[in-house]
Amino acid sequence: MKFELAQILTNIVGFVIVFWVLKRFAFGPLLKMLEDRREKIRADFDEADRAKAAAEKLEADYAERMKNIEAEARQKIQEAIGDGRQVAAEIKEQAHTEARGIIEKAKADLVRDIAIAKIELKEEIVAMTLAATRKVIAESLDDKRHRKLINDFIDQVETAK
Repeated sequence: MKFELAQILTNIVGFVIVFWVLKRFAFGPLLKMLEDRREKIRADFDEADRAKAAAEKLEADYAERMKNIEAEARQKIQEAIGDGRQVAAEIKEQAHTEARGIIEKAKADLVRDIAIAKIELKEEIVAMTLAATRKVIAESLDDKRHRKLINDFIDQVETAK
């Protein structure tokens, strides 16, 4: 194998010219395109990190909100239980009041009925006594005087008790 110096020099000069042309016109845009691609990838990774951080923050906010909602729900349930107990106590007190009223009314009715029964009994006794007295005594006193005598007698008996 024989090396020819002219051919080697021509190849070297051709290589230098091609390298210079590529460096002048192609390497700059290619390197710029590679650098732009690297920056875009870096920006995409940064955006992904920001999105991940935002998602983690949203998740933490969601967990905090859920905790607050649960605490608020427990508080509302406790308030409802308290309100229910208060309503139950009010209903119970109202029922006791109504029961006392019914008992008092029944007592008053009973006292009134007893008084009416005593008056009716007294009148019946007066009538029976008058009838018995008329039969026993042949002489008849007037009805008004009989009633007065009998009522006085019954009043004396009642006050003696």
